[in-house]
Amino acid sequence: MQYSKPMIDLVYEIRRRVDPKMKPGIKLANPDMLQELAEFHHHCKDTITRTLIKELLSLAGEPWIDQLDEPKPDTPSNPKPDTPKQITKVYRGQVTLVDSPLASATKEPHRPVRIYRGQVVEY
Repeated sequence: MQYSKPMIDLVYEIRRRVDPKMKPGIKLANPDMLQELAEFHHHCKDTITRTLIKELLSLAGEPWIDQLDEPKPDTPSNPKPDTPKQITKVYRGQVTLVDSPLASATKEPHRPVRIYRGQVVEY
């Protein structure tokens, strides 16, 4: 793809504004740069960066403008929370699986447990 002078200026400005983890991919030598910027546009929270990316893709041509409007197909509309159902606990080298506090909170309310000399005391 041939980059014009305004497109090159926009690429430099976008590179200056994006996260450090994204900077290595934003180079004129990267053939997938416009695709990566189109994907980043959906997740970016900075309004100025989003506007700069939109301007760059509009200068790039019609197929790139269409990618801004399309939502990502692999992201679900209702993302599932990343709460594990069980967590691992290590006590004196022994690994055990225990229900996570968030998963067990939906089952029943938590009661304090009394322990005397390693044994659970019912009261």
